[in-house]
Amino acid sequence: MPRIVVILQVVAFVFTCLTSFPAYANPQYLFKVASLAPEGSVWIKRFREFDQEVRDKSNGEVGFKVYPGGVMGDDRAMFRKMKVGQLHGGGFTMTGIGPVVADFRVMSIPFLFHSYDEVDLVAKELRPRFNEVFADKGLEFIALTEVGFIYTMSTSPIANLDDLKKTAVWTPEGDPVSSAFLEALGVSPIPLSIPDVLTSLQTGMIDTVFNAFYGSIVLQWFTKAKFVANIPFGYAYGAFLLDRKKFSSMPPEYGRIIKEAAVGHFQTLLADTRQSNEEALDVLKKNGVTLVDTDPAALQELHAMRNETVKRIKGDAFSVAIYDETMKLINEYRRP
Repeated sequence: MPRIVVILQVVAFVFTCLTSFPAYANPQYLFKVASLAPEGSVWIKRFREFDQEVRDKSNGEVGFKVYPGGVMGDDRAMFRKMKVGQLHGGGFTMTGIGPVVADFRVMSIPFLFHSYDEVDLVAKELRPRFNEVFADKGLEFIALTEVGFIYTMSTSPIANLDDLKKTAVWTPEGDPVSSAFLEALGVSPIPLSIPDVLTSLQTGMIDTVFNAFYGSIVLQWFTKAKFVANIPFGYAYGAFLLDRKKFSSMPPEYGRIIKEAAVGHFQTLLADTRQSNEEALDVLKKNGVTLVDTDPAALQELHAMRNETVKRIKGDAFSVAIYDETMKLINEYRRP
């Protein structure tokens, strides 16, 4: 009898455990999302924490399955898979989603921002506009993501425009902003998707790229591009987007849970990314990467050419209205 009692107690305990915790394995609303960010990177780590909070607060009714590291293809492939229902969202780069929502490109203009304070101000003020333009394309804009300030990285030192013109320069595929700017400088950029960059560096097809310090480590570009210009080329960012139809199919409280959780986790991710970039510079230096001083005259020419490029591409690469609003915000911030 005592042995039977013990067995029954164990069975009761197991049953209690199984029924005391929500069954999170099969959420009623499962979002399959993809990202180019590699497994183990700060972006994927924070996303998994975000997913866990959503599951907890929805009692397991809502969850995400993430496909990291570009296993679902580049941004364009991810978007195509969203259109046919194979994916329900993803983390998109600004260049990858730019062909769908052109105004989202505006913050990627080269040499636009002087600091992260300016970035944060513009991103906050433009958020309502981004919500609208993504919604018009059937997308729910959940959060802005960040790569950070990006730098010119090359296999040989680049201190001026003549040095740059002697190299094979990469530009993100489908990015009319950086392509137009580089062409204005007398450079014929080579468009490639991000997953193709490392191989192209290794084979010598390209020898100049643009990335943040942390991004160059997680994508291993630093193993070939050992020289880094000491001024940022621009700012790189992205968007965490969900299919609006699927998002709207949930009870409203679940949508609120997702957005409220995103505010906390993606704000923390922003701080993580910036800290990772600071720490990554030391790692790069310890691995033989050299910072190259930029000729001041070249910097003036770059700024002048940026302004000329914007005159040509605004109204096409992005709307005049979004550009004017962005510059108004920046100029007001810089006003003494």
